[in-house]
Amino acid sequence: PVVTVQFTDPVEQRLGHGKQHQRLGHGKQPQETTTLDTNVSVCLSCSPGNIIGSGIFISPKGVLEHAGSVGLSLIVWVCGGGICALGSMCYAELGVTIPKSGGDYSYVTEIFGGLVGFLLLWSAVLIMYPTTLAVIALTFSNYVLQPAFQNCVPPYLATRLLSTICILFLTWVNCSSVRWATRIQDVFTVAKLLALGLIIAVGLVQICRGHYDALRPSQAFEFTRDPSVGQIALAFLQASFAFSGWNFLNYVTEEVVEPRKNLPRAIYISIPLVTLVYTLTNIAYFSSMTPEELLASNAVAVTFGEKLLGVFSWVMPISVALSTFGGINGYLFTSSRLCFSGAREGHLPYLLAMIHLKNCTPIPALLVCCGATIVILCIGETHNLINYVSFINFLSYGVTIAGLLYYRWKRPNLLRPIKVSVLVPISYLVFWAVLLGFSLYSEPVVCGMGIVIMLTGVPVYFVGVHWKNKPRCVYRVVECVTYVGQKLCFVVFPQEDLSEITPLTASDKHID
Repeated sequence: PVVTVQFTDPVEQRLGHGKQHQRLGHGKQPQETTTLDTNVSVCLSCSPGNIIGSGIFISPKGVLEHAGSVGLSLIVWVCGGGICALGSMCYAELGVTIPKSGGDYSYVTEIFGGLVGFLLLWSAVLIMYPTTLAVIALTFSNYVLQPAFQNCVPPYLATRLLSTICILFLTWVNCSSVRWATRIQDVFTVAKLLALGLIIAVGLVQICRGHYDALRPSQAFEFTRDPSVGQIALAFLQASFAFSGWNFLNYVTEEVVEPRKNLPRAIYISIPLVTLVYTLTNIAYFSSMTPEELLASNAVAVTFGEKLLGVFSWVMPISVALSTFGGINGYLFTSSRLCFSGAREGHLPYLLAMIHLKNCTPIPALLVCCGATIVILCIGETHNLINYVSFINFLSYGVTIAGLLYYRWKRPNLLRPIKVSVLVPISYLVFWAVLLGFSLYSEPVVCGMGIVIMLTGVPVYFVGVHWKNKPRCVYRVVECVTYVGQKLCFVVFPQEDLSEITPLTASDKHID
């Protein structure tokens, strides 16, 4: 059997020369490499399964509120999908040019260096992914418990307990097998598409019966207030929460089978599909609800079901629960790979870069993501952080796509299997600058807080990463925690080529 032993001498750590050795049994046995499991099959369920979550059941209210009219809100949904398509084309080029897992973080670190990459990693690990996971988990528990509490809000403790159980269960699944995680994604993607298909079908039946007053051009563009660029920008931010996850596959590039072929294929198919589904779903909502009813509803899909499905209205809460369950699985899968990539670059503890010896899954990274999400669940309401998440998301997208242009100038001769027109990233960046500028002007506190959260990572970077000559006691503590973590989780560093691993000899250092 092959056992990987990591020797972490404090001096060598400061110099970045930690050694990795391998003990072999006395007999001549075949050597097996321990690498991250590469079993992410790309089909229509992979990327849409991560995009379609709780957003389509939460964001319509916010988009309509800021857009001010039904017609403009539908335009925002269509244009939001178009902007995501431009961004996904840029990410397809980056994904095959820099074939590393970690998405935005890996690309920005490669292009701009450690500080900028760390700031994106810091904001994602601290706020972006835990908060998004918490919001989706709470949406899941609220809709599951809604049939039992029809005339009141589900109890606070019950929603938190069910959300925690859901997070723990999916963490266990992702720790056990990549195949299990992707199978869950496949099954629940089909389920959520069928649920949205039911909403769309019922809505189209309503339209065929002539119930589309709110969609008539004469009424669709009746504004409840004078539209402003700032409010439209906030409407796009609300819609972006529903579209978040379109760059999911870029976080697991190393686990995608034939990424140069399958990555762009999945992106080009999934974004138009999701945009079509979202637009038709909103049209279905407006076929049965007036704008005032939609704005007054705290659960749009439930209100829709109660008005049109009668005794079968229970289908809607269950459908939303299935959708959010798959969304939690996808975000947990993605966020753990981000922690894995950050640890591999030295921006997070090395323990998070290790994978299970048999299952080949990043168990320490998954446990950290699970723990951070549960902490946010226990703190209280997380819906106020949705705008922070959307703003930070757009900020990271813009920095990454700006890096695409800079990388073309910096390394013009680098092989690029996919190379989009320069007008694509420029168009995205123009929209990005206008959106963030007017969002910051309209909501300076909310959006400014997103920038503050990101900038708090600057001192952490210089103390934790840039400062190399730390006291020896710090390294001893890190060594002890890493050793205990390896024993508890049965994890090792992934290996790609055993020929590059130095055999253990008597002259090598020993563990104290």
